[in-house]
Amino acid sequence: MTELSLDGELRDRRHVMTVRVYYEDTDFSGAVYHANYLRYMERARTNYLRLLGVDQRGLFEETEKEAPGFAFVVRAMALDFLKPAHMNDLLTVTTVPEEVKGASITLHQRVTRGEDVILDAHVRVAFVSGGRARPIPKPLRMAMKADLAAE
Repeated sequence: MTELSLDGELRDRRHVMTVRVYYEDTDFSGAVYHANYLRYMERARTNYLRLLGVDQRGLFEETEKEAPGFAFVVRAMALDFLKPAHMNDLLTVTTVPEEVKGASITLHQRVTRGEDVILDAHVRVAFVSGGRARPIPKPLRMAMKADLAAE
């Protein structure tokens, strides 16, 4: 298995990643425990940035000089749980940038099983340093805006 398949792929301005549901992902009812969707979505956001060409270690080193102690933090999430997923299901996590501005990025993330939408989410991520919001580093902002322009 190649790294690309582990990270998903960019298709039509979307990041698409497949996740298999394991027993450990489920609760007593056999459905995916709600917090595990957040893990799937976090993996997808991380892999999306990687595939855009944003090397997080390189970005860290470059940005640390300008903004010591920086971090990307989830500022807000709106989640709509629509259907349950179960063990052995293959889920697709799709991530699409909606807005890139100032110190935040808003992403639309959707978890599907085939044609069924399991979860629909809007996630706003902020760039912070020194305990306050700062402008997003130019390399990331440019990569995201270039992706938005590819519509």
